[in-house]
Amino acid sequence: MRKIQDADVKNKKVLLRVDFNSGIEGGDAKEAFKIAAAKETVSYLLEKGAKVALISHLGRPEGKTDPEFSLGQIADDAERIIGIKTKFVDDCIGEKVKIEIGGLSPREMLLLENVRFYPGDETNDEVFAKKLSENFDIFVNDAFSVCHRNQASVTGVAKFLPSFAGLWLQKEVEEMEKVKNNFVCPAVAIVGGAKIETKLPVIKFFEEKYDFVLVGGKIANEAIDQKVNFGGKVVLPFDFVDDRLDVGPKTVEKFKEIIKSAKTIVWNGPMGKFEEEKYSSGTKNIFESIISSGAHIMVGGGETLEILEKNNAMDRVSFVSTGGGAMLEYLSGGKMPGIEALES
Repeated sequence: MRKIQDADVKNKKVLLRVDFNSGIEGGDAKEAFKIAAAKETVSYLLEKGAKVALISHLGRPEGKTDPEFSLGQIADDAERIIGIKTKFVDDCIGEKVKIEIGGLSPREMLLLENVRFYPGDETNDEVFAKKLSENFDIFVNDAFSVCHRNQASVTGVAKFLPSFAGLWLQKEVEEMEKVKNNFVCPAVAIVGGAKIETKLPVIKFFEEKYDFVLVGGKIANEAIDQKVNFGGKVVLPFDFVDDRLDVGPKTVEKFKEIIKSAKTIVWNGPMGKFEEEKYSSGTKNIFESIISSGAHIMVGGGETLEILEKNNAMDRVSFVSTGGGAMLEYLSGGKMPGIEALES
């Protein structure tokens, strides 16, 4: 990938793609970690003399302007977490952006409005991508979590501007490569949550490479119901709580025994309907076993990050990926258009 360390950004106007797609509670971003992930790249660009505007999506406004999905709600969070004075612009293209980026002081940054207020982002409309790029000199992608998407703010702008990988995106790729190709055995993958169709490829990948794949959550139920044929490395639950809404105590003990010996752990997804207290025991037990294992631990996926944040355990794992779907796509060998757009 072309990296920002190789770019001359002095006095350049930089469009920085970040992922601030977070739930909002009481006017604050629930997933502060996503905002913090952009801090190093923003600081680097400002120190090198660039003018920086951050662009992101938030939720699913379906191409319509909707205050519920305005990034203006988290401008204060961005300023507090990144530590840079933040000016919010209620558009992401056009004259307003041009005026504000031109008038930025050296210790300020812009936060642009939700790029998905325009339908052209998700459809990767070339005309819209050109409008996004026309107020800028350089594009930097620091949002690994959307790199599996072929969208205007991810790949489209890269056709019109010199484009580079931000520092966080570089870290994500390095970590993905580590757990994909340079891991230490015994290696254990723990895959839970829902949507078996999206997680089956990564289960198959880990089945080929890792010592064990522990499967829980709704996808375990779907695998059992669909009689999916796995080899001996894949361990499905064999006892449950209630209507299979959590893994049972015998399964938990088996999983913990395997985790205990691991040197590498990749975890994506809860073991059951953890948001309800009576179905949270399996996930809690597996979480505690993971963080006390002493292994190299990589964690990804929105619900998994929620578990870490609720337990103040973000700093107790080796690496926390901002990507859920992107992480699964990368590890299973799927297409990553956002990364391909940055390749020399």
